[in-house]
Amino acid sequence: MARTVIFVAPFPLETTLRFVRAVARLDDVRLVGVVHEAPTGDDARLFHDVVRVSDPLSAKDILDACELLRRRHGQPWRILSILEAIQVQVAEARDRLGVEGTDARTADLFRDKSRMKAALRDAGLPVARSRLLTSWADAEGFAQEVGFPMVLKPPAGMGAKATFRVSDGGALRRALEAMGVSAQRAVLAEEFLQGQEYSFETITVGSVPRVHSVSRYFPTCLEVLESPWIQWCCMLPRSIEGAEFDGARAMGFGAIKALGLDTGMTHMEWFRRHDGSLAIGEIAQRPPGANITRMTGLAHDVDCYRAWARAVVDGVFEGAWERRYAVGCAFLRGIGNGRIASVTGVREAQEAVGRWVVEAKLPTVGAPKSDSYEGDGYVIVRDPDTEVVKKLLLTIIETVRVQYAG
Repeated sequence: MARTVIFVAPFPLETTLRFVRAVARLDDVRLVGVVHEAPTGDDARLFHDVVRVSDPLSAKDILDACELLRRRHGQPWRILSILEAIQVQVAEARDRLGVEGTDARTADLFRDKSRMKAALRDAGLPVARSRLLTSWADAEGFAQEVGFPMVLKPPAGMGAKATFRVSDGGALRRALEAMGVSAQRAVLAEEFLQGQEYSFETITVGSVPRVHSVSRYFPTCLEVLESPWIQWCCMLPRSIEGAEFDGARAMGFGAIKALGLDTGMTHMEWFRRHDGSLAIGEIAQRPPGANITRMTGLAHDVDCYRAWARAVVDGVFEGAWERRYAVGCAFLRGIGNGRIASVTGVREAQEAVGRWVVEAKLPTVGAPKSDSYEGDGYVIVRDPDTEVVKKLLLTIIETVRVQYAG
């Protein structure tokens, strides 16, 4: 008898559908969905049944939809989602329906950045200093402790989204007033980590990380958000097994243990400061964005989406993996607002790097400018030599130009 798997996928984004397709291709799975907007075309056939919800972030709507699918198709085997904003709600549905997987307590520990950092510190892991601010007195005290600049973010933020830095006391006061900070509406303040920014990914099964990967951001995520015109890159170096990343492995594996994850994919942001010391920014119990899942598969010549699906549905990791390539992604953005007016340098870039390109999505002239930090397009390149990939990425961002018109 086929196992009923519920996938909570509110929006039919390509990044989400790659994971949905991977689950649909597993043996003995009847895939049903909770959606706000259903997929179309060939993807409309991915789900045997769907329930639409009016509020895709509502715990009640998600639970009610899962319960309706349970009545139609029997007790679900798994309830899945890759979106960080609903990890806790989906975990609550698992708990209520008695479904195996990450529980609500663990999901909330990953989601609530203040509680997460406290748990990591208690485990002896290096973490950016932080404090929940509920008043100006809190903010003043923290500023005296860490100085400026400092970073402000919502306690349940997603990566660098909704994150910004303040450079002095006046800017801090104005920000807190604008955000309406109070005992009921706290804001998380953190020391501003400076240095090289990386991420650390794992596929974990049975509380044991079965494979891990390292990515590097050029420039840092916060700089990308603060300067929406910057064309930026994410790169997976080929070699990650040496002493250079021993500290990252210790932090990543330690964080999974401290937060109690049993099975899933994790994505941890971390820094190497200018003095060589390391610190964790935060960690999420979901697949990474910025095409990192795709690039992790390309680096190892495996289907990483299937590996995630096998882990969370079947409790299996198909290893071992050999890291054969360096892989990088250049994200295409430009100065201005409005709609994409032109994309220049594509032919020149194609001539220079075309044989290394494994996937590309070029900006569409006439389309509105994306509000995503990933921009309006991207190019992924691959080569066994890390230095070659670095040069390819630099060529792309120096050659391709995106222009907008209001």
